[in-house]
Amino acid sequence: MDLRVDLAGLGLKNPILTASGTFGYGLEFTPYGDLKTLGGIVVKGLSLKPREGNPMPRVAETPAGMLNAIGLQNCGVERFLSEKLPRLPWRDTPVLANLYACDADEFGELASVLADEDGVAALEVNISCPNVKAGGALFGQDPAQAAKVTQAVKKRAGRKPVMVKLSPNVTDIAAIARAVADAGADALSCINTLTGMAVDVRSRRPRLANLVGGLSGPAVKPVALRCVWQVCRAVSIPVVGLGGIATAEDVLEFILVGARAVQIGTANFLRPDTAFRLVEQVAELMAELGLERLEDLRGRLEVE
Repeated sequence: MDLRVDLAGLGLKNPILTASGTFGYGLEFTPYGDLKTLGGIVVKGLSLKPREGNPMPRVAETPAGMLNAIGLQNCGVERFLSEKLPRLPWRDTPVLANLYACDADEFGELASVLADEDGVAALEVNISCPNVKAGGALFGQDPAQAAKVTQAVKKRAGRKPVMVKLSPNVTDIAAIARAVADAGADALSCINTLTGMAVDVRSRRPRLANLVGGLSGPAVKPVALRCVWQVCRAVSIPVVGLGGIATAEDVLEFILVGARAVQIGTANFLRPDTAFRLVEQVAELMAELGLERLEDLRGRLEVE
């Protein structure tokens, strides 16, 4: 079974990647499977300086999903490069660094730190961040700001592919996708979490200290599929789909609407071995469907 994927010049052995923020730095999941079997590892969001994240509670379970407001807690890019990256099998499985910053210049500076690191195969840019220089508006909600961040990262990323992670919390995700693609993005990933909240009627308190957080899990899958479908029709660069993926059927549904590969996120919390198992299960389902290559299914949704 041919599961190989070309993602903006990255040769992946299969389409199963992990989603940033749900797989730690990758090392935490070594007891549950062989990292070398995955298509790629997207590590949790990295910032120039360490971040402590938001106050507790930061996670709340919801019907068919979960809310999180972690606040991008991380050890900082320098410590990641010195302590985490050397322990990852980056020669066998591409490691993608997810970038978090508060303005375009900071995004560019972060990209320059990673540009010459052999162990980092590509950069994923989180544009679901507040732009502190624009009154807290999210980069990903404005085509011009999204393009500005993309250009800043591309300018200083060297030869590393740049993948921009799109937010679903917009009126027209295709417009954002086109703006980012025109600004030089090599690939897109979508979607990031949907904004939501949960409250406790007995205590009359919010379930998250941050009041609102990002909704993920099976509840968001229909939204994610719709977004990937629209984005794949709007741009010519590769698209990586994520949002509620937990089964081999889920994976192939995203491939069917046009995704080049997928990322596994919240399902990792339910079963830490999910991503590893899906590598085998996707191959089994392809055999059942009489598919020899992913290309035989990609973008073949019949709508007429």
